[in-house]
Amino acid sequence: MSRVFSYSRVSTAEQVTSNQELEIKQAGYSVEPHRSVQEQISGSVQAQKRPAFQALLAKLEEGDTLVVTKLDRIGRDSIDVQQTVELFQTRKIKLVVLQLGNLDLTSTAGALMIKLLAAVADFERELIIERVQSGVARAKAEGKHMGRPSKTTSEQKQSIKASLSQGISVSAVAKEFNISRASVIAIRDTK
Repeated sequence: MSRVFSYSRVSTAEQVTSNQELEIKQAGYSVEPHRSVQEQISGSVQAQKRPAFQALLAKLEEGDTLVVTKLDRIGRDSIDVQQTVELFQTRKIKLVVLQLGNLDLTSTAGALMIKLLAAVADFERELIIERVQSGVARAKAEGKHMGRPSKTTSEQKQSIKASLSQGISVSAVAKEFNISRASVIAIRDTK
């Protein structure tokens, strides 16, 4: 007979898993307390590297079902989610996500959904990169300074170059202007 497990995850100590557990119960899944796993850890940590999730994997057997409320309980990274789903498929364990209409991600329809979600995530990531690059190009075209603000004014840079041309050492100039040797060298090497 198939056993049903649940996995609830929160990221911070201020959050609780009880809402996720209630949602699973209201969806009609009866999970015995010793098969209900809770974890407090960031979703950015790969699923298979989370201590409680690792312990859960050790308990799961072929034919079992794992229920989670949302896909991001498994992971926020599409590659991590895909790897976890593939592991479940290989081990013949059902992975049900309530948010996706009780969809078993290890089924054919679930595999399609994972691929679609991964494609959407990749598309969104590419759009973000394009927007950032466009913004950087616009800022550069407008003559805006990129990166950290300079520790020295243009007058100080001229003084630094003058001091160096008089034979004062890089270390002495760095001490005088309270900046690093690397900063002095960068100023010296700019045209």
